[in-house]
Amino acid sequence: MECFLSFSHAPPTTSILRRSVTHASKTNRNGWLRAKLHEDDDPLFRAAINAASLRFQETHRPEPLFVDPYAGCFVSPHIQMDMRKSLHPYCIATKFVDDKLLRTVNHIDGLKQVVLLSDGMDTRPYRLSWPTSTIIFDVSPERVFKRAAEKLEGVGAKLPRSCLFLHVPLESSNLQQSLRAKGFNGNQPSIWAIQGLPLMTLRSFEEILLVVSCLAMNGSFFVGELPSWLQNTDIGIKSTTGEWMEKLFKSNGFWVDMVIHKGVAKSLGKDLASIKYENILFVAEHLRFSDDQISKLYLQMETWRAELQRVEEQGDEEGFEEL
Repeated sequence: MECFLSFSHAPPTTSILRRSVTHASKTNRNGWLRAKLHEDDDPLFRAAINAASLRFQETHRPEPLFVDPYAGCFVSPHIQMDMRKSLHPYCIATKFVDDKLLRTVNHIDGLKQVVLLSDGMDTRPYRLSWPTSTIIFDVSPERVFKRAAEKLEGVGAKLPRSCLFLHVPLESSNLQQSLRAKGFNGNQPSIWAIQGLPLMTLRSFEEILLVVSCLAMNGSFFVGELPSWLQNTDIGIKSTTGEWMEKLFKSNGFWVDMVIHKGVAKSLGKDLASIKYENILFVAEHLRFSDDQISKLYLQMETWRAELQRVEEQGDEEGFEEL
């Protein structure tokens, strides 16, 4: 992975970093920024807190789209509430992702693995009603996650009964290996959600997409938001956003569908706020075998080949007919 050194202005759900190739190897061998900054000066913390403040405000509406009882522990007690009737697109996206996650884990047999690619302050593990035995993996910046975990413990946040929550630092030098080490199984279905993960360049998202493609069993789902500026950094692509998304995901074995925020709001009987918000909402299905599935098939083929060879060498006609 590459090294990313300085932040630029970003929407509340996305932290954007600029790349410095010449300084990469000297600063951080695994490619992710590890500067120790005070929370008030740290763009990762600011972006995560901004997103939490939107969830906090939505929670306190007369008829909220969702309730996040823990968002308040991340925001200032002096937060200015915005009670306009129209909804922030981030909240629409959050509701869409919430619903997709719960519908999927409740309707696909054997789906017990959920991977959240987040800003470190995602409260979904605590606030959503996960089925028994759900395993939730959170991939996010370690320093933000640790601070958030302290605050959540302080307000008594609890996981649903019999569920397991595991954190994988975004700074890991090998995310695939780290997820496997935590127990992720590519021979079982999964659903992945991305919202708030600090994406730095198109390359950084392509690396994430490759991780999902290698680990997710065919038929697994990937849902969430991407910053639209990623398309503008793809020099070789001059196409519509839909065409760009299709090519990007298809090259990694996904069928993808863009979801319009305004359409989601309309389906919920809500009005969308007229503000600049350039994230792309999407849902994708993985159509390829995971690496684990391919390895399993290879081992099966080797077993059959060895057995066939044994039968041929022994001239075991009865055994040959059984095969």
